[in-house]
Amino acid sequence: MQQRLTQRRTAFLCALAGAGLSVLVGACAAPHRHDTLPLQTRQDLPPAPVSRARADLIRVTARQIGAPYRFGGNTRRGFDCSGLVQFVHRQVGIGIPRTAEEQWSQARIPRRRHLVPGDLLFFAIDGDKLRHVGIYEGGGVFIHAPSSGKQVSRASLDNPYWQRRMIGARTFL
Repeated sequence: MQQRLTQRRTAFLCALAGAGLSVLVGACAAPHRHDTLPLQTRQDLPPAPVSRARADLIRVTARQIGAPYRFGGNTRRGFDCSGLVQFVHRQVGIGIPRTAEEQWSQARIPRRRHLVPGDLLFFAIDGDKLRHVGIYEGGGVFIHAPSSGKQVSRASLDNPYWQRRMIGARTFL
C-alpha cells in the first residue's frame, strides 16, 4: 500500500514538474515569434470532420486556381495572397480584413492541434515578418497566390521552404 502511494506521488510530482518546465520554456520563447500551437499536418492523420462552411470555402478557393497573381488584387482578374483569402471568404458570406497582418490579428487561434480544411496558414517570408497567407485544403496541401508572374496554385506543406517559414494557423470559421 505504501509503495503504491509512493508511486502515485512520484508520478504526480513528475507530471507537475513537466507542466512547470513547459511553462518556463514557453516564457523563455523569443518575443518575436508568434503565439501558436505546433500543428500536425501529416497526410496520414485521420481526416477531421469538415463543416459545410469549410467545404464551401475550399470549393470556392479551388475554383480560383489558375487566376493570375496581381499585387493588391482581390478579384478573379488577379489576386495577391491576402486578397485571395478575403475574396473567397466574401464568396461564402464572411467579411474579413484585407491584409495578411490584419487577418492574422483578427482571426481566432484554432482550438485543436491539427489543421482542418479552411484554416488560414501564415508564413514569414522576409525573416520574421508575416508576409504570406494561404488556405489549407487538406492532406498537407494549401492554396495560395504565390508571387508576381505566377498563378493561384496548390503547394505542399512537406516542402522545406514552407515548413521553415510557417508561423501558424488561424481561422474565421
